[in-house]
Amino acid sequence: MQYYTDINSYKGSERTAVTLGKFDSLHRGHQKLIQSIQKFAQKEHVKSVVFAFDINKETLLTNRERRQHLETQVDCMIECPFTKDIREMEAEAFIEKILAERLHASYVAVGIDFRFGYNKRGDVKMLAEYASKYNYQLEVLDKELFQNREISSTYIREALKEGNVELANLLLGYSYHMSGVVEHGKRLGRTLGFPTMNIVPADRKIVPRFGVYACRIWVDKKCFHGIGNVGVKPTVTDEMKLLLEVYAFEYEGNAYDKNITVEFCAYERPEEKFDSVEEMKRHVDKDILFGKRYFQREERSAKL
Repeated sequence: MQYYTDINSYKGSERTAVTLGKFDSLHRGHQKLIQSIQKFAQKEHVKSVVFAFDINKETLLTNRERRQHLETQVDCMIECPFTKDIREMEAEAFIEKILAERLHASYVAVGIDFRFGYNKRGDVKMLAEYASKYNYQLEVLDKELFQNREISSTYIREALKEGNVELANLLLGYSYHMSGVVEHGKRLGRTLGFPTMNIVPADRKIVPRFGVYACRIWVDKKCFHGIGNVGVKPTVTDEMKLLLEVYAFEYEGNAYDKNITVEFCAYERPEEKFDSVEEMKRHVDKDILFGKRYFQREERSAKL
């Protein structure tokens, strides 16, 4: 996949099938748009392009994660920073300069509520009006629904805020996850019988509700079942440093300085400040049992 962090760096001359939006989570609605350009690109032998407006706010996917998700799905990914020039570009100029002259669009797929251009004057009606002039086919896709509500990044954020990662994962179409390099810590977990790995969430990455979760933990491309606590570890430190601390049940290696990925599977309880380390350990033992039972149920269900 070709990857650009600035629309002006894109110099392609091929015709394209392009979808545009924020793509800040690549949820099931976003995936429907991507599948649409994939289908057209394969049929018409043009390049598939995802054009993402980078709004620079808190996000469900970091730019790196989004790139990894799309690596094998499309031919080109363009991140377009929401600069003054882009914000103040008239909608008609965006169609002419970006879609027609820069991207050579043959096919444009957008959601029904897509807006663009200065003061958001551009919409799907305007895209349709200019389609014949600039020789592109427009596909406007309805929103994906779950339980009669539109799937959106807002819906997913609400679920994560409540700790409802199972709902968030259904809306996303994949498990919500965090990645990072394992830091050296105080090794308290190791002395208590459950060695943990600590990572710092990426900048702007939205974290779910503080608390304990059943997790899948990827180390060296291998998946381990475990539990994780996202929060500030109030029992053992007053630093108030946001961390994701995980314990992988069957991992026996040294993970320090390795990049790991943690998938959130199910919420158990909120983060708590205990009166002693001994009390904390008693709760962690219960957390471990919760995690093991969760994955046992999952394995039984998979066999049915």
